[in-house]
This record gives sequence, C-alpha cells and structure tokens, in this order.
Amino acid sequence: MLQSACIAFGRLEGRYATALYDIAVEQDQLSLVLEESQALIRLIDENSSLRAVLHDQRLDVCVVRKAVIAVLEKCGFNKIIQNFVGVVANNRRLSLLRSILIALGALAVHRRGDVLVEVGSTVPLLASQREQIKENLNRAGYSRVTIHEFIDPSLLGGLVVRVGTKLYDSSVKARLFRLRYAMKGVA
Repeated sequence: MLQSACIAFGRLEGRYATALYDIAVEQDQLSLVLEESQALIRLIDENSSLRAVLHDQRLDVCVVRKAVIAVLEKCGFNKIIQNFVGVVANNRRLSLLRSILIALGALAVHRRGDVLVEVGSTVPLLASQREQIKENLNRAGYSRVTIHEFIDPSLLGGLVVRVGTKLYDSSVKARLFRLRYAMKGVA
C-alpha cells in the first residue's frame, strides 16, 4: 500500500505537523527539527520495541511519555522534539507520531514551493533512475521536485508514483490485478 506523505494539512497529523513547524521556525531551529524528525522516523522504523510502545494504548500515558522522552534524550534529540513528543504523548496520539513526522516533511516541502513526489518500488532506486524520474516530471511541468522513496515488496516489480493527488501505477501487482479483472469480464 502506498504510504502517502501528502497528508491533508487539515487532518490531525497535519495540524500537529504545522504546530511543530511553526515552533521550529519561531525558535530558528527548522533545519535541525526537520533533520531530527527524519532520524526519529528511522528510529521508529528500525526499533520494533519502540513501535510497540507507541501503538499500545493500554500503557499508562505518564510511563510511556517518560520512557519515550528518555529514549530521545539518550539518542541526543533536541528539546523541541522531546517537548513535542511529550505533548503528543499527553494527548494519547503516540500511535500517530510517525505520520505526524512524515506530514512535517511534506509541509516543509510544500512551504519551500517544491512538489513532493512519492515513489514506491520493490528495491531502492539507483541514482540514474531518480534522475530519470525527475527529468520525466520536469517534462510534465513539475519544475521543483522532491522525491520521497519507499520500499514495498508487495508491488512485485515496477513503480508506483504519486504526484499530489495523481497516481501512476506501473507495478506488476497492478498489472496482474487489471488482467484478473479483464479476465473476469470475459467469462
């Protein structure tokens, strides 16, 4: 499934992301906060225990907040990120933390005037493939492009590209689905 970083900024994740963005700008720490938010996304992705704690609604909020902030402190995250995660924990929204951080990245791209393009593939893209995608998007009228890549083994091959609300799916999975649908229509 395509992970959409183009979260509507009116949704809950977008509102939290906007608040963090505004605080970072106000304190002149935007680049650091953006960098650390990406590091926190990687930490969440790589640590199954942390993911379990973030998503377990049965745990006491105070205990979870203290534990997560202790992890952030130990990993060297700045006070803005620590305080923000504390607020998210107090509001019982830790299960949305990763989505909020992704929305923060999308918001930063949007405010810079770039177009965020999500590219899903079964294996990491080569530099030449990234350049070819950017070149094709430039020809299609998208001048300032930021590519957000993700790996999705369920695609079986090919690419899935999302530009705003447009989705271009050339994956093997989608082709097989279309073939199966066409064969059902014939029978």
